[in-house]
Amino acid sequence: MEEGKISWGIAPIGWRNDDIPEIGAENTLQHLLSDIVVAGFQGTEVGGFFPEPKVLNKELELRNLKIAGQWFSSFLIRDGVEEVSKAFHKHCEYLQEVHGDVAVVSEQTYSIQGLNSNVFSEKPYFTDEEWVKLCRGLNELGKIAKQYNLKLVYHHHMGTGIQTIEEVDRLMESTDSNYVHLLYDTGHIYVSDGDYISLLHKHMDRIKHVHFKDVRKDVMDQCKKSGKSFLHSFLSGMFTVPGDGCIDFVKVYKQLLDTNYQGWIVIEAEQDPSVAHPLEYALMARKYIDEKLIQKEGNRLVRN
Repeated sequence: MEEGKISWGIAPIGWRNDDIPEIGAENTLQHLLSDIVVAGFQGTEVGGFFPEPKVLNKELELRNLKIAGQWFSSFLIRDGVEEVSKAFHKHCEYLQEVHGDVAVVSEQTYSIQGLNSNVFSEKPYFTDEEWVKLCRGLNELGKIAKQYNLKLVYHHHMGTGIQTIEEVDRLMESTDSNYVHLLYDTGHIYVSDGDYISLLHKHMDRIKHVHFKDVRKDVMDQCKKSGKSFLHSFLSGMFTVPGDGCIDFVKVYKQLLDTNYQGWIVIEAEQDPSVAHPLEYALMARKYIDEKLIQKEGNRLVRN
């Protein structure tokens, strides 16, 4: 599934969820990785249940899979960069040992993504002083990531202080492009702003990691009307894999190709695995990618 220097992965969140560990708890690492092979993806991101590097590397090597990156919850505003850096060094050491490419960072000070709060109307906001503290801290974390041959990619996320395109604009303007890059997530920006293309166009030069997440608009509208939390929204089925929702990934993928994007595109859809069978949805995503984004002519991959 490789086109040029784009690698295709699928996140473990469809099998097990770090925010709600009890769902999908029966899915082992070996089960997850083997499903990824069956579905034809090249790799995944590190989940909270993943083992120490030696064990993980063995399982990856047996299946010829790679690690794209791993989530890191930063609390730069709450704890300060000196304290956060200690944990981030360990995070980067782990990623280096499993040969990852990116450290996915999201500032979690005041975050409501794990709370029973209305994710559509109760998101937090940062003061000007907090913005300065955050951006300076991210620059420092980006320098640390670079020491480990990693890229820090910032994940704009529902229920956090950096969710909207205006907030991403400010983040990009206030951080050093040498150290702070952007993770572009189609689902999060669509649910937040109702527009997933503007962010892609405005910040293509900073995007170094991509999440393809689709949205069921009817479910999103109902969750918004009911004032549901982030967790209850995805348990209701707000998110899904590409081709099963309302986002036009053909348009998104074309933009990535036209601007010579190089890196991972990771399929990510927070769903309850007891409702949305993980392998079934991984195969659904693969089928959409092959039929709508990539065509095979002989042994050569060509663009639509």
